[in-house]
Amino acid sequence: MQASLPALLAAVIGRDLRLALRHGADTLGAVLFFILAGALFPLALGPSPDLLRHMAPGIVWVCALLAALLPLDRLFGSELEDGSLDQLMLSGLPPALVALAKMIAHWLTTGLPLLLAAAPLAIMLGLPLPVLPILLGGLALGTAVLSLIGGMAASIVLGARRGGVLLPLLVLPLATPALIFGAAALDAAQTGLSWRPDLELLGAFLAGALPLCPLAAGAGLRAAVE
Repeated sequence: MQASLPALLAAVIGRDLRLALRHGADTLGAVLFFILAGALFPLALGPSPDLLRHMAPGIVWVCALLAALLPLDRLFGSELEDGSLDQLMLSGLPPALVALAKMIAHWLTTGLPLLLAAAPLAIMLGLPLPVLPILLGGLALGTAVLSLIGGMAASIVLGARRGGVLLPLLVLPLATPALIFGAAALDAAQTGLSWRPDLELLGAFLAGALPLCPLAAGAGLRAAVE
């Protein structure tokens, strides 16, 4: 008897989580890059607390965006090379749901650790403690958007020569709205303005990416396998 679609989806996510735990270098590398890149800004900008506090929203968001890009080139590429992607496509799960499962696993192994590392980095940059929940809420939405857009872009360049070079060129322009809304919400919270409209726009961006990106990624996977 064939398993249901939710069970197959959960099985693919669990498989990717086990692989990520077995090979934790990608997750560790993304988190270390995030922290070290953020730590370089005080050295370059100087020790002025007011300047760092003013620039902290942009620093945290740019570092999170760049760190989320690091594991993307292996999201589908390694499985295409060893043939396991063909097995996934024959598992009975539609290609769009295969892509969605990989995107969810990417967020759990990259976006969630970045979310946990964001609070100490933000404190180091001088962000007030009351705005940390807004930072974490925005990053939760933003890293999910990055996983969806990044997974879509990774499937599009799958099998292409120099796909690792093309990948940032596709992801960065598409992820710019998430960066703008997330940093704007945090900046508004610091200045006492309303931060809700920016997070609502970020949530709307996520709501639009959630159905569209897996469909596009599924088409890319189907084309790469065929």
